[in-house]
Amino acid sequence: MLNDTFDVVVIGAGHAGCEAALACARMGLSTLLTTLNLDALAMMPCNPSIGGTAKGHLVRELDALGGEMGRAIDDVFIQSRMLNTRKGPAVHSLRAQADKKAYQLRMRRAVDDCENLTLRQAEVRRIAVEGGRVTGIETTTGGRVACRAVIACCGVYLNSRIIIGECSWNGGPQGLMAANALTQNLMDLGFDIRRFKTGTPARLDGRTIDFSRMTPQAGDDPIVPFSFMTDPATLKNRALCYLTYTTPRTHEIILNNLHRAPMYSGSIHGTGARYCPSIEDKVVRFSDKDRHPIFMEPEGLYTHEWYAQGMSTSMPEDVQREIYASIPGLESAKLLRLAYAIEYDCIDPTQLNAAFAAKHIEGLYCAGQINGTWTTW
Repeated sequence: MLNDTFDVVVIGAGHAGCEAALACARMGLSTLLTTLNLDALAMMPCNPSIGGTAKGHLVRELDALGGEMGRAIDDVFIQSRMLNTRKGPAVHSLRAQADKKAYQLRMRRAVDDCENLTLRQAEVRRIAVEGGRVTGIETTTGGRVACRAVIACCGVYLNSRIIIGECSWNGGPQGLMAANALTQNLMDLGFDIRRFKTGTPARLDGRTIDFSRMTPQAGDDPIVPFSFMTDPATLKNRALCYLTYTTPRTHEIILNNLHRAPMYSGSIHGTGARYCPSIEDKVVRFSDKDRHPIFMEPEGLYTHEWYAQGMSTSMPEDVQREIYASIPGLESAKLLRLAYAIEYDCIDPTQLNAAFAAKHIEGLYCAGQINGTWTTW
């Protein structure tokens, strides 16, 4: 027996899922947004920022189409900068550092207050298809929902595996659970499944960082908003970021322990991201460089947690501690969360048309990292 009926079911409540659900609901479609954990809606498991090279353009396009992300980040950012200003205007990229928790709460409020939109914690195990078209979804707990369309926005959670050195386990980002049930169903529906990999740096205790050994990175003045509906006069930078660099000692530690790096030992099989390589990958691939920039960025105004942009790694814990201690300003820094790599399943996006709809199943769409976003094909 069916429990509910909706026009659209959106699987996953990250950036793509929230925007997809809000767009459908605002067009008058009854929409169900499902997520593995309600507390993780719009969570930023990697860098708590919006925009940047290429991505900043997409946020502005979302805003032009009535999306929420631009307005949300304008409400909660703590520092905003236009990148690539020394280059031509075609590659100027707006990027804003977010207050991580404030962004989540801002997007949760938008979802909660949206008419025609229902939010539910559930893991979808099956997309039901009859006669070549979507008819509904089933959850791991036995719930069934009838619908005319499904938008899969599963992010990096599909059959995901966390890797730190020789240690690995089935799980999602930042201690969350993986979505283990849906991959087989996608394969049964005729999708070619790929295995991809991305990663994130460690988080450090800002009280143990020596910022005097780093170069302050101030935000822009005046500030350019992401949303065309935001008044620039209302915007204000509230935090500093800092720039430091790797050292020859950093590179020496990495190269001496390369045999323990999962990317090189063979324990990671997924395709890595083109635009956010690990620090060990950068040291190997760009051996002519004697240093690489590291941007220290706050996770928010509510915490002492800092993000080391440019220091993504899956090295073992003892090696990670050596690596970070070799960075100017981080010699005595305490690691609050270890860096890790994450492998996950995604589909071959060539099986979608220009509208991100499955070519072989009517009513099935895929958006975000389930399509292998930001990776090399």
